[in-house]
Amino acid sequence: MNRDMDKAEEQPLLKVRDLSMIYGGTCNHCLELTGPETGGNICTCCGSIVACGHVSLDVYPGEIVGIVGESGSGKSTLIKSLYFDELPTFGQVFLQSFEEGETNLLSVSDQKKRWLRNHKMGIVYQNPYLGLNMDFSCGGNIAEKLLTADYYHVGKIRARATELLIKTEIPLGRMDHLPKYFSGGMQQRVQISKALANNPPLLLLDEITTGLDVSVQAQILDLIRQLQRQLGVTMVVVSHDFAVIRMLTDRTFVMKNGRVVENGLTDQVMEDPQHAYTQLLINSML
Repeated sequence: MNRDMDKAEEQPLLKVRDLSMIYGGTCNHCLELTGPETGGNICTCCGSIVACGHVSLDVYPGEIVGIVGESGSGKSTLIKSLYFDELPTFGQVFLQSFEEGETNLLSVSDQKKRWLRNHKMGIVYQNPYLGLNMDFSCGGNIAEKLLTADYYHVGKIRARATELLIKTEIPLGRMDHLPKYFSGGMQQRVQISKALANNPPLLLLDEITTGLDVSVQAQILDLIRQLQRQLGVTMVVVSHDFAVIRMLTDRTFVMKNGRVVENGLTDQVMEDPQHAYTQLLINSML
């Protein structure tokens, strides 16, 4: 029995295979005429934009994986594809906690996709206005996520909201206040609370410190590390900032022009980058 448990723990929670997102009228040459080797992601044959091309990765239970790259590298498109905000042109995505990881999530019905978002995933966007209803109270946003995840007991919803606000260090006296009157850092804390409300196996974080003051960035990053230690939730973190990736992640995938150009343990990638683009990113941080 222990061997079976060990085997189950070795299975990736998330598997992404050959995921590609092409905007525009695609042709047979889009993927071969774009990428780091060609210096761009616009197909010179048909003019389509290849936001992601042949991206594959595994994420294991309890792991924090980083996706890093400059603006336009395809990292945010990848995250949005995983959360069904975008529908990839082709590819496969498997989640171990859904139908034993044997069903391609991109092939299920829209109803099933909504169910997966509400029960198996959480997301924190760079712009809090994408993740929060600014006309709902702080507690109301958390309740909204819980209701979609089939929590209907008002007392339990209120208790869960209280628990999450304490974890994310938001004063309980602000529970019934509208987040549009909060600071940027506090709005991100509310987003994190909402994203964690349904106890998702997978949490997606998209450039969540961009635009925040340095001191607030540090507070948000410390909070994420603390929550990951407490809850053991698996995370995929997207950032253009290698300092954020170094602070949070176990493994890192480096993207450029829609392709993964390097991946490995974060410490190894940081200390001994193999690809010229990775070297450039790290040197620009020093």
